[in-house]
Amino acid sequence: MGILFLILRNLNMAKILITGSSGFFGRNISEFLQKHHSVIGLSRTNSDIKSDLKSECPKLDNDIDYVIHAAGKAHIVPKTEEQKLEFFDINVTGTKNLLKALEGKKIKSFIFISTVAVYGLETGTNIKENYPLNGDTPYAMSKIEAEEITRKWSKKKKIPLLILRLPLIVGDNPPGNLGAMIKAIKKGYYFSVNKGRARRSMVMVADIAKFIGDNFEKSGIYNLTDDYDPTFHELEAVITKQLGKKNVLNLPSWGIKYLGLIGDKLTILPINSNKIKKMSNDLTFDCSRAKKELNWTPSKVVDKLMLNYND
Repeated sequence: MGILFLILRNLNMAKILITGSSGFFGRNISEFLQKHHSVIGLSRTNSDIKSDLKSECPKLDNDIDYVIHAAGKAHIVPKTEEQKLEFFDINVTGTKNLLKALEGKKIKSFIFISTVAVYGLETGTNIKENYPLNGDTPYAMSKIEAEEITRKWSKKKKIPLLILRLPLIVGDNPPGNLGAMIKAIKKGYYFSVNKGRARRSMVMVADIAKFIGDNFEKSGIYNLTDDYDPTFHELEAVITKQLGKKNVLNLPSWGIKYLGLIGDKLTILPINSNKIKKMSNDLTFDCSRAKKELNWTPSKVVDKLMLNYND
């Protein structure tokens, strides 16, 4: 009976393709969804399907039910034209190649992982999904273009499309700004700007995974945040406590400005005027649409953040 149950269970499991499955986001989503579904990972390394989407169309099974397109390039400030173009190679051409590979496949829905960077804002509060897409960095522009490509494809194929615009994502060993913040506090060279008063939208990766699992066949564009938007000070307090570190140093305004100017000249420093500006201003996004329409019930990041950070 046990073997028969497992066979029947597997027959009824949805088959989900997740691109970028070896990355931070894709790995976490895969681990959550494979508890109840059959997950196929696609990435350049360590996956069921090894494929470089920027240069090829992968060979896919015919019985895929849902696609979560999480592959993409982020977490880097391009310094050369070649690095700028790479965002478009991966985020735009990669999306086109995936959609070509899905030709003739009878998938039930497509979920595209996007970013709040498409709005192009460095400061603002409670930004909604209807805000103009003014992002002008290679990352933002490539994501805007990829969103448009998937929208046109979805409309033509009459396949539900769910676009998730995500802020800073929190989980084990996070990349990007949060990972850098944890490392700096751990090493003792982090400092607080404006007493850490600025608020930032962020979201737990586990909450995103559950949301996707509950809304596979839904359509629409949604911001997902923890609906609290902690201050830098609150984040600093949680991180320093878990690392067993002393409270971080707060720099006076004149010191902050001076350090930023030095960082502008000496690019080897991990700080500059632009980063200080970002740490000094609120940047929050509104998730009320997801709460109202799709029962989004997120956790507060400061309550759930547990460090398991490997330097």
